[in-house]
Parts: sequence; structure tokens; C-alpha cells
Amino acid sequence: MHEVTYRDRAVFLPDSETLVVADLHVGRAEASSVQFPLGERRDLTDRLAALVSAFDPEDVVLAGDVLHRFDAATARAADGVAAVADTCRDGGARPVFVRGNHDTVLESAWDGDVHDEYVVRGSARAGADGDTDSDADADTDADADTDTDSDVVVCHGHAAPETEAGLYVVGHLHPSISIEGQRRPCFLSGDGVYSGADVLVLPAFTRLAAGVAVGGLSGSDTRSPLVTDVDAFRPVVYDADADEALSFPPLGRFKRML
Repeated sequence: MHEVTYRDRAVFLPDSETLVVADLHVGRAEASSVQFPLGERRDLTDRLAALVSAFDPEDVVLAGDVLHRFDAATARAADGVAAVADTCRDGGARPVFVRGNHDTVLESAWDGDVHDEYVVRGSARAGADGDTDSDADADTDADADTDTDSDVVVCHGHAAPETEAGLYVVGHLHPSISIEGQRRPCFLSGDGVYSGADVLVLPAFTRLAAGVAVGGLSGSDTRSPLVTDVDAFRPVVYDADADEALSFPPLGRFKRML
């Protein structure tokens, strides 16, 4: 089992001292049609800074769709990406960028490494910088015997990962759930759902995305090869007031009630 600590739109992996967030969609406010400032950058960086302060992680992994626009990274969006990275560094953590389907031009806004998938530090096959096998030196023996059950791989979730793992932490879906008429971001946790591996889907870290209601989802709606049977996933909601994570039965058992 992999120990996971849930927080508001984020998870902390204590075994590797890694904080993971997904779907920041930097530049979404700029691309919207509203005529007043939405405070996107401050909202993202303030909440991220609070998480870094609370957990003191070694790494902060940004699990894809860092940017919102597919076609270009404006100067304002690039400044937003830099502010996110600086927030991690100011808290003593290393920012790690993972590519999402929106991140076709991320390299124009970020001059560091961008990973297609990332093995977190402390996993069996993580190198000195946590690179995946595909990022490591060509001399690495891909056929070497390794305990993949202990590996945790972070990827965006829009494409099938190349690295075998025991747990995949992904974004992409923006899951949400309605409780007593109020829509709330939620996680989706699936045990052994992807080739025997566990999958944990994070809600979008941006609060400018309404979220996709999981009650009406089918496998074809997720557009993710890691989530083909959504009914096998358990919604998890983090209650900030009670500071606890509330886990529900698998969607297939109670989805009709949502």
C-alpha cells in the first residue's frame, strides 16, 4: 500500500516527501472573456505556498496542464509559471514539471526539464533526479528485475504511461462530486484498475474550472487510458473544516444516487 495524505486539491506522498498537484491551467483567467481580474496567480501561489509550508516537501510535482492555452504562452502566462516555480523554491522544494495535453508550448514558458512521466524520489527506479526509465541513460538495463509495486509514477493521464508502477498519480479529468446540492472537487481512487496497478486521480488545482461531475461519467468520457472503468473508482473528498478525507464506495455502487 502507498501512503497518501489528502489535502485541498493536492496530495502528499510522505514516503518520498513529494507534494503533487495537477491542472493549474495558468493563463485561464487571461484567456477568459470576463472583464475583471480573477486573481488567478495569487490564488494559485498562495494555496501552493500554504501546502509547501505545511508539508515541507523535497519535490513539488506539477502533474500536467500547467498551462491553459495550447497555442501560445503569453508573457503573463510565462510570469505565472515562474511565480509557481518560485513559490516551490521559496519553500525549499524543487519544482518538477510534467507535461499535459495542454502543455504543447510549455518549454517556451519554462526553461527547465519537462517530463512526460515522473518516478517520484524514493521509488525503486527513481534516479538521482527522479527520472523515469525513458529519461535515464541509455545504458540502463530496461529488463532488470525491479519491484515495480513500490514505484509511484506521476503523469498527466491523457496518454498511457511507459513506466510500470504500483501507483499512478494523474490529473486530466477535473473530477467533482455533488454533495447536498453543492459541487465539490474530489479525488478518484482505484485499486488495481490499470494492469493491476492503483490509480489516483487528482482534482484540478485551479479553482477557475468547475470540474466534471463524476456521477455522469463513463469510461469513454474520461479520455484517459488509465480510467476505463470509472465505476471501479472511489470518490474521496477532502473536508477542510474537519481536516479529514471522506472516502465513498466505488461509483458503480452508488452513482445512481448522485
